Amino acid sequence: MDVTQAKQEHLLALKGDLFGQLMREDPSTIKGAETLMLGEMLTLPQNFGNIFLGETFSSYISVHNDSNQVVKDILVKADLQTSSQRLNLSASNSAVAELKPECCIDDVIHHEVKEIGTHILVCAVSYTTQYGEKLYFRKFFKFQVLKPLDVKTKFYNAETDEVFLEAQIQNITTSPMFMEKVSLEPSMMYNVTELNMVACGEDGESTFGKMSYLQPMDTRQYLYCLKPKPEYAEKAGVIKGVTVIGKLDIVWKTNLGERGRLQTSQLQRMAPGYGDIRLSLEMIPDTVNLEEPFDIICKITNCSERTMDLVLEMCNTRSIHWCGVSGRQLGKLSPAAFLSLPLTLLSSVQGLQSISGLRLTDTFLKRTYEYDDIAQVCVVCPYTSNES
Repeated sequence: MDVTQAKQEHLLALKGDLFGQLMREDPSTIKGAETLMLGEMLTLPQNFGNIFLGETFSSYISVHNDSNQVVKDILVKADLQTSSQRLNLSASNSAVAELKPECCIDDVIHHEVKEIGTHILVCAVSYTTQYGEKLYFRKFFKFQVLKPLDVKTKFYNAETDEVFLEAQIQNITTSPMFMEKVSLEPSMMYNVTELNMVACGEDGESTFGKMSYLQPMDTRQYLYCLKPKPEYAEKAGVIKGVTVIGKLDIVWKTNLGERGRLQTSQLQRMAPGYGDIRLSLEMIPDTVNLEEPFDIICKITNCSERTMDLVLEMCNTRSIHWCGVSGRQLGKLSPAAFLSLPLTLLSSVQGLQSISGLRLTDTFLKRTYEYDDIAQVCVVCPYTSNES
């Protein structure tokens, strides 16, 4: 018995590999996507097992009169029972007057699946025989709704009030899927720019190439940049407290073209903690010459709820030397107000240097705020020596 069973399993393995080889050799099959089974040898699902969240559940219901008698007042009802609710999917709740022998009543139902877990399709039929007897029967069809995608998000808060969102999307099904659309719908305070295209021609090309297939257990990273709308950009207090960024809208297609769609809940970031005073850079050069002065423009914003009287101190470091008078009065700064401050400095050391050494003191509270590693600048030597 063991030898026979082993031979049968070996034959089944050979047949399975032979079918896979035929699919790969089929010229109408997409190269690299043989498991999609969209060549001339079209294969249908072997069983009604699972459906995925975000897809549309469709079912064809047919009630056939197998008897040789005419039945009357036929009422067909289709309900979908989930873990939290019972939904009526019938197109019509009115009874059919009569159903002759060998005739049938047909109905097609559709439902966008929005819950994970066990679902039960309950089909109930009631009718009256020609003798006036009222009969009733039900049938149950159980299926599982699974999660198709695993979505993870990361937020990066830039000094310029921009927010970068990285969305990692993983296909956790057992078959490939075609990613039709992955977009970010921003909240009312932001405009969004997608960073998933490479400049190529007029329209550009996706960073994932022309074939937008996501294989089982594969992951893709999508990147978006959100900028505050102009009417909110200057309101430091408002932007500081914004945590709701927007939501992702994901559309895909599976093996036989069934479309699925998922929208995440509102994505929230941790609001950056700027403290009482925020110092950011409005302008800084990328590269500067060694021991030559260069200019930067700092933006100082009062993020507190009180007026401040500020004094600026500039402390030299080993490589960075500030030009100008330290201890200068900047004046009073109201809540949510800001001022632009041009400064001049130079570097005495080559390489990538960090700009540090700014100190702001609020004379009202005698409190000093230190700002180091504000930004980095590349320092190069403009002189070249010609050695023979």
